[in-house]
Amino acid sequence: MATNSSLKNQLIEKEQTTVNVQETMFKNLINSDDVKSKFTEVLKDKAIQYINSIINLVNSDKDLIECEPKSIIDACMSAVSLDLSVDKNLEYVEIIPYKKKANFQLGYRGYIQLLLRTGEYKSVNIIEVYEGQLKSWNQLAEEFDIDFTYKKSDAVIGYAGYFEMLNGFRKSVYWSKENMDALRENSFKSDTRWNNDYKAMAKRAVIRNMISKWGSLSIEMEKAYCEDLNTDKFVNGN
Repeated sequence: MATNSSLKNQLIEKEQTTVNVQETMFKNLINSDDVKSKFTEVLKDKAIQYINSIINLVNSDKDLIECEPKSIIDACMSAVSLDLSVDKNLEYVEIIPYKKKANFQLGYRGYIQLLLRTGEYKSVNIIEVYEGQLKSWNQLAEEFDIDFTYKKSDAVIGYAGYFEMLNGFRKSVYWSKENMDALRENSFKSDTRWNNDYKAMAKRAVIRNMISKWGSLSIEMEKAYCEDLNTDKFVNGN
């Protein structure tokens, strides 16, 4: 009769075998001439370096290793088409594993990069607002006064977004922590990324909402924005 320990070991071995098979399939695919030519067509002499960054990304994420290899390539090609690195440290894009498929999504820094590339923006920024810094906030006019010298603690009470265009148009928005929690509860309750990196997800929510309402979007930006929304709908089951 099999003991609990032996059954557990069998399950672990089965899972490891599955991971090894997926990993081999991924390596075979990304090293194939067809995939290499696709990356080279877009990236030229930077293709090999980018492919290596994808391999490093997959090797560092056990959930990503279990995804369909083609979905990983497709998600990374979306990043390539926008000339954005998949390096996690840069926070330009995320390759999100969900239901054994990899999905492309813009990070808040990726949004900033794409906006500045349009040549229409002078500056774009999203910041955390800490306890004591917010002096006033007019919700109707969406005007607020922040004094950065009055930080009382490391407790984040909200998030502020700002952009200025070369034509002189400016826009600033403020989301309280309560507003952000309500957004998460209503739209992203099942999205575990909020548990892993709340600040990054909150900043992404602010900039995405801000530019969709008041920003000027290039065709490239509109495409990335729509793909971003579709990934959220897929991950959150909407």
